[in-house]
Amino acid sequence: MNYTLKQLSDALAAGQMSSRELTRDYLARIDALNPQLNAFITVDHDGALAAADAADAARAAGQAGALTGVPFAHKDVFVTEGLLTTCGSKMLGNFVGPYDAHVVSQCRQAGLVMLGKTNMDEFAMGSSNENSAFGAVKNPWDVKAIPGGSSGGSAAAVAAGLVPAATGTDTGGSIRQPASHCGITGIKPTYGTVSRYGMVAYASSLDQGGPMARTAEDCALLLNVMAGFDARDSTCLDRAKEDYTRSLNHPVAGLTIGLPKEFFAAGLSADVARVIDAAVAQFKALGAKIVEVSLPKTELSIPAYYVIAPAEASSNLSRYDGARYGHRAAQYKDLTDMYERSRAEGFGAEVKRRILVGTYVLSHGYYDAYYIQAQKIRRLIAEDFQAAFQQCDFILGPVAPTAAFNLGEKSDDPVQMYLSDIYTLAVNLAGLPGMSLPAGFADNGRPVGVQLIGNYFSEAAMLGAAHQFQLATDWHARTPAL
Repeated sequence: MNYTLKQLSDALAAGQMSSRELTRDYLARIDALNPQLNAFITVDHDGALAAADAADAARAAGQAGALTGVPFAHKDVFVTEGLLTTCGSKMLGNFVGPYDAHVVSQCRQAGLVMLGKTNMDEFAMGSSNENSAFGAVKNPWDVKAIPGGSSGGSAAAVAAGLVPAATGTDTGGSIRQPASHCGITGIKPTYGTVSRYGMVAYASSLDQGGPMARTAEDCALLLNVMAGFDARDSTCLDRAKEDYTRSLNHPVAGLTIGLPKEFFAAGLSADVARVIDAAVAQFKALGAKIVEVSLPKTELSIPAYYVIAPAEASSNLSRYDGARYGHRAAQYKDLTDMYERSRAEGFGAEVKRRILVGTYVLSHGYYDAYYIQAQKIRRLIAEDFQAAFQQCDFILGPVAPTAAFNLGEKSDDPVQMYLSDIYTLAVNLAGLPGMSLPAGFADNGRPVGVQLIGNYFSEAAMLGAAHQFQLATDWHARTPAL
């Protein structure tokens, strides 16, 4: 079941199979392998088969689009009408969506067949997918390893062939890092490209939805569906709809790729550096010019992010108090006690940690010292990128300092966990598009991705360069033995 979206789309168009047959096969694979991987929180057998039948009918009537009838999955952060939307949290363990998120409705309109909701770090807070109230996700390449987070369920599901593609969200690397650790392709588009309406918020100025799939071509096809203006989201950009597949056949020759010297300093493991060097050599062989650039504020991205993101999280998560929806404590003395007990019971340790940090940095006497300073650093980081893009079309570097680490290895050391996002956080702080594509394997046999970072709205060109890289390599076609 290691097909791409493009292959399945072509097969359906040619009448080689029906959407029902395809959906049934993927559901059977999920039933067989999900107990081992824990990639899905909810599997919607009946809904998927009904959607597949509707897709087959649309195709028979000549009303099919490019992805009509193709199965996929949603990260469980997107509200879905009539289905559990948990955000990986006990707090929303009983929340059935009363409406569809914009991304969900766009996918429905495109005729995609949603098989279920994938596991994730609680409220998208985490780098390893060990923070889910529904248990950790296992990496299909090595079940002792983390899949990366927070979109680890989506990445593991695609890597294991449970779905050909899935949606993810990226606040500080949560699409790119699990894509790297699971050997798939994932892209975080420019902030505001994909509507956040119905996408449960972690940090509103950083969160962005995006596609995760085997190939850059598949990501382009799915981004065509996901992206677009939505008046219900004040952060969504009012831009003309674009075709993200338009540059897939453009040659790499003539492009200039910048290598930030700060990304290749102390902290990068030797085996990951080797993979990145080989990817650079491949782009060079395809005709790209390679130059050195500098992003001097890179090291400040971690402290800035871990002030801004928790501050926004503490505000966003204040709505979960046991009063209207979600978890409510069984016993309490008064309203204040209900709030306190419900939040203490409903939130996990990492979420509580970030709420406390966020409340602290926003409190009187600390707001100027921490939050305002972090926002100033954020501006400087964005300016660093703009200076670098004066010298190159794209920036290339690692996604993470190491390949996937073992489950439980960093659970007791939050700072070490946070440091694993050193190469991805700055992209979110600046609102730039970034993607990960498979580029090789570490010494322990676990996948390693290479990160491409583009200037604002350069997704199509970036996907084109990635596609050309994938035509020349087969890392994206490698699959784990399950």
